Amino acid sequence: MIVKLVSGIIAGVLLLAFLGSVVLKLKDAALAAVALIGLAMMLYELWETLRENDR
Repeated sequence: MIVKLVSGIIAGVLLLAFLGSVVLKLKDAALAAVALIGLAMMLYELWETLRENDR
């Protein structure tokens, strides 16, 4: 479980860094919204994966 959590956090940081650089360079609000939605979807999937062990 710890490995999944750490891997998910690292993936989230890398996704945010990669997409954040593009969003800051282009300064497009719609692109920022899509990037945040993608990050939220990834974090939700991580949450569901971590809860999977509780069932």
